[in-house]
Amino acid sequence: MLKELVEYVAKALVDKPEEVNVRMLEGDQTAVVELRVAKDDIGKIIGRQGRTVRALRTVFSAAASQSPKHVTLELVE
Repeated sequence: MLKELVEYVAKALVDKPEEVNVRMLEGDQTAVVELRVAKDDIGKIIGRQGRTVRALRTVFSAAASQSPKHVTLELVE
């Protein structure tokens, strides 16, 4: 569910939604969701002074609050 949420929001923000790639890496107590987008779209995901990615992480952490694991969102270049 978290992976799909990040993918849905990211595809809505970028110009090349077909290049959005979301991968979830799970450990024993943590999970990392990696978000990859086209090089041209990284600025759209980050936003001015990081506001967009900060808002995306806030929504993501609220959705992940029900998970027993510590979940983080990483933007991979």
